[in-house]
Amino acid sequence: MARGAEPSGERRPCGSVVAYFTSAKFLLYLGHALSTWGDRMWHFAVSVFLVELYGNSLLLTAVYGLVVAGSVLLLGAIIGDWVDKNSRLKVAQTSLVVQNASVILCGIILMIVFLFKTQLLTLYHGWLLTMCYILVITIANIANLASTATAITIQRDWIVVVAGEDRSKLADMNATIRRIDQLTNILAPMAVGQIMTFGSPMIGCGFISGWNLMSMCVEYLLLWKVYQKTPTLALKSGKVEESELKQLNVKKESDMKPAEGVQLIVEKDVTGFEPQQEKEVGCTARMAEPFITFRDGWVAYYNQPVFLAGMGLAFLYMTVLGFDCITTGYAYTQGLSGSVLSLLMGASAITGIMGTVAFTWLRRKCGLIRTGVISGVAQFACLVLCAISVFMPGSPLDLTVSPFADISARLFESEPLPTLASPEDKPEMVFATGMPNLLNGSTTPANSNLEMSPEPVPLISVSLLFAGVIAARVGLWSFDLTVTQLLQENVAESERGIINGVQNSMNYLLDLLHFIMVILAPNPEAFGLLVLISVSFVAMGHIMYFRFAQKSLGKQLFVCCTPDPKAVSDSSPPGNTSTV
Repeated sequence: MARGAEPSGERRPCGSVVAYFTSAKFLLYLGHALSTWGDRMWHFAVSVFLVELYGNSLLLTAVYGLVVAGSVLLLGAIIGDWVDKNSRLKVAQTSLVVQNASVILCGIILMIVFLFKTQLLTLYHGWLLTMCYILVITIANIANLASTATAITIQRDWIVVVAGEDRSKLADMNATIRRIDQLTNILAPMAVGQIMTFGSPMIGCGFISGWNLMSMCVEYLLLWKVYQKTPTLALKSGKVEESELKQLNVKKESDMKPAEGVQLIVEKDVTGFEPQQEKEVGCTARMAEPFITFRDGWVAYYNQPVFLAGMGLAFLYMTVLGFDCITTGYAYTQGLSGSVLSLLMGASAITGIMGTVAFTWLRRKCGLIRTGVISGVAQFACLVLCAISVFMPGSPLDLTVSPFADISARLFESEPLPTLASPEDKPEMVFATGMPNLLNGSTTPANSNLEMSPEPVPLISVSLLFAGVIAARVGLWSFDLTVTQLLQENVAESERGIINGVQNSMNYLLDLLHFIMVILAPNPEAFGLLVLISVSFVAMGHIMYFRFAQKSLGKQLFVCCTPDPKAVSDSSPPGNTSTV
């Protein structure tokens, strides 16, 4: 018996490992990792492809960004309403197929354009090539809308159902999802970038199309497995989805009170003109339905008890203090190399993962709402370094420089105005970055006095800027997870899709405003002003959240944190009756 007990004892750890890798939670992680990897590769590559196709111009990329932001802004509520009104499995599978099929089709079109660009330029005076550009942007926008639907249904709905009533499990799952996002956000662009560098853009298109075809099949299977392992996914708003009645073996038809049902049907059939009136009203209502859904979605969002928390998160998108193309471009003007920037992006990913760890720890110690307050204070304290950097040595802040000087020079002069990059004006800016001397066409200064003492740009300002941005990622991602879980826990299941759709619209609106802000002040000399505006918007966002926390907890907001998680129940604002 003793010998027989040893193998069974050894099998227990193996059995638990196998059980974890076959659990709905792990399968959900795996599907999200595959989906996010494909998304990150495509979002990185499509911008590069559009720049490559249009002669190293940012015009197509700007148009694509504007179309994507505008579409989500206008259609976010409608997409969320579609998620609410349809079965979970149907929504997840449809959005998955549409998203991946659109990316595959875009990749094929881009491969054709790369192969036959010269011939397409000569056909119909180049209009055929222009139509290809329009087609690529349109299909890529459809892929992004489908990706938005996938994110709403999986990250805002499925994950809540899989976690069940365990809010600690929900917090851990949210944190793990964000860690996957952070890792894929760094690794996926690096992978596809290497393929495009050592291969060609056409090979990159083929690789992304092939990856999405394979990933779509695997994700489809994983979604089905998660759905099978979690029967409660078939329950939506307290009702069993009609398409899943047979699979779940619910109550017999005798329990459905057929007599009443037959009576209702007979009553509808007896009235002669009622069906025709319903059709007429239905046709009119169908035309107005998108506008009504848009209005109702925003009204419902405003009436949510977590409205101020959602608005606080949206205000964090109105910022240039992130590792996007804007901050990267500014870093290049300050003399930072690509290798240094890649290291900074890696450090940013590490601090972001630290933020997800901090979220789970703080939520256990202090409760969910207080975690948001602490995270907001931590983020703002780090961003103070960015505000200080604006006034430190090396900062190019100069509000006397016209933001449209470079644009007007390009429009009305055959060459850029020499005064914009003249050594007499900004010798340290010109020679620290290796820019040519526009006065004599060489890389050496024309003035011998300047040649004797070229001073490099001090790195104090840019160092403080990126130190603040990287350190603030801890508070940023912890705050993001806090608001995400507040929306998951406190929004009624029947409105979960539309509310999160409106939240995405708000995020895109503020993100769009930040791009408009950069367009109005594109010069490096005005970047310091953009930093100060960004810090102000972050502060306003956290003030909104603080107001929400004060309403929810009142005087208890400033009570010391307790290590007992059972003693903390501050995740549901007063007056809210919805449950997880």
